[in-house]
Amino acid sequence: MIGALLAVGLLVAVGTLAAIVWSIYLPEQRIWPPNHYTKRTPFLVWTPTFVLFGAIVAVGILQWGQWTWPVWLRFGVGVPLIALGNLCVWFEVAKFGVAKTGGAGGSLRTSGLYRYSRNPQYVADCLMLTGWILLSASSGATLLAVAGIVVLLAAPFAEEPWLIERYGQQYRDYQKAVRRYL
Repeated sequence: MIGALLAVGLLVAVGTLAAIVWSIYLPEQRIWPPNHYTKRTPFLVWTPTFVLFGAIVAVGILQWGQWTWPVWLRFGVGVPLIALGNLCVWFEVAKFGVAKTGGAGGSLRTSGLYRYSRNPQYVADCLMLTGWILLSASSGATLLAVAGIVVLLAAPFAEEPWLIERYGQQYRDYQKAVRRYL
């Protein structure tokens, strides 16, 4: 079971990273962000996300406590990182909207947590994944979570040219004023 979850999770992470790299080097044929938002787009965006996160959680549960890390680290640091990450992600999704998070059009968002980071949802997702690494103390969950973090850190490099195309100088000014991550 763990082997299958690891294989699926890694396949999703590598496939997603390949789509991002493709989009970086061939922006006229980009996969992410989508050139056109359609009814299929949410399925294509959210299915891999939930499959990867689901595999990370499942493997972490199945290998729970594989490493003998101190309780204070697992619960005292891991749980707060998961809670903080979730709070930040869902705070912004509520304001930003699920569709825009998945590549739908709209106005450039520069308020809320976007005042401090151009990618606060990715930063928050990385916090959640780091928290889960600590909490689960699982080698398999760590492998998948690190793969997920690599994908999350790469995504802005595909998105930024798209944002410049959409918002022009407004986005360039925002880039100069606000850091990519923190």
